[in-house]
Amino acid sequence: MVRGEGVYLFDETGKRYIDSAAGTFNLSLGYSNQEVIQAAFSQANHLLHCTSSFTTDPIDNLAAKLVETSPSNLKIAHTKVSSGSVAIEGAIKLAQYYTGKKEVICFHRSHHGQTIHTMAMSGFSFRNQPFQFSKDAIYHVPYPYYYQAPNKTPEEVNNEVLTYIEDTVKYSSCDQVSAIVMEPILGLGGNVVPTQQFFVDLREYCNQKGIVLIFDEIQTGVGRTGCMYASDYFGVQPDIMAVSKGLGGTGFQVASILMEEKFNHMPAYYHSFTYGSNLMSCAAGVKTLEIISQPAFLDNVKVQGAYIQQRLHSMKDKYDFIGDARGVGLMTGIEVVKDKLSREPDVDLTNRIKKAAFANGLIVRTSGYGKGNVVKVRPSLNITGSKSKELCDILDATLADIDSGLRAKSPKPQKTLSCSQPLV
Repeated sequence: MVRGEGVYLFDETGKRYIDSAAGTFNLSLGYSNQEVIQAAFSQANHLLHCTSSFTTDPIDNLAAKLVETSPSNLKIAHTKVSSGSVAIEGAIKLAQYYTGKKEVICFHRSHHGQTIHTMAMSGFSFRNQPFQFSKDAIYHVPYPYYYQAPNKTPEEVNNEVLTYIEDTVKYSSCDQVSAIVMEPILGLGGNVVPTQQFFVDLREYCNQKGIVLIFDEIQTGVGRTGCMYASDYFGVQPDIMAVSKGLGGTGFQVASILMEEKFNHMPAYYHSFTYGSNLMSCAAGVKTLEIISQPAFLDNVKVQGAYIQQRLHSMKDKYDFIGDARGVGLMTGIEVVKDKLSREPDVDLTNRIKKAAFANGLIVRTSGYGKGNVVKVRPSLNITGSKSKELCDILDATLADIDSGLRAKSPKPQKTLSCSQPLV
């Protein structure tokens, strides 16, 4: 690829692709957003790097804007982190330092980063298999995944998950659980959306047990759901929140840990990095937040998200191999199955869809690093109506081609003779 503009990416031949993955879900304002680039370059002309021994306007401004646009209980923003993985590790350190406890509960199918510790926290065994790292203080519990529990109500699934968490704390842990870490919507794990009641009940349980509730909003944060954060959408406040990806607007590397004031006592030398709070990236983050936090901008996310979701539901009704369509705002996806009755995941077909879409000029990503069965549709947040239609039209045409191919390969049913039919 040689150039990007808005929702489009161009290869060396000049072919144009509409990117429904917004890079790696980090280009909240698309490719080459000039407002963000100019803010970053303006800062670069003055000061690009400064040791954390001194205060600087870009860092202070980013921290202030993060606090202004985040859940009201989160009064402190720590920006000396360089990525989402590092932000999650910092959130764990804060919880452990505050509680004096070491254990952590995470969820199946979760994704929390690429460091060896955040990989161990993540709920995919294949990612940990090659590496030697003790997971003694990490427990994994099921995520409320309603589609794959067809004979149960969401309330029943929620109760089972909450009971599993309670039993883990009561029977499996050493009574040393410092935090529960959760993606409000599963990202890599397949765009799974819990009900609001699940979060209400989880919040209440954490309050009762003195467990720190950490939201990993690396993928869901900064406008992706049509609210600034998924915690706003669900109406539940975490104790600590990690933010990155979309905070960089058009590809700048910036991250933050937001927290309640009571956690702001851990010495900085426990979690501070040379290239955290890059001043150019901080300036980009401020401009990104200024743009996305505008009510009209978030309204457009909701409008475009509703349109795309309506189109995805139409595709689900049309094609036998699409079992579910789900999402919030512009964090949407379709679940690919072998048939709608069994709901058995079809990973091979999912990857075929990804490859065929690319050939047709559409970039999509799939769940589980190609080992999952969800096609994720998460374009840049400033996508317009015409481009949302173009995206959906290409995806629909791709699925139609796949469907035709499957039907052509299916054995035709043999005609059977009834008693009234004469033999010839």
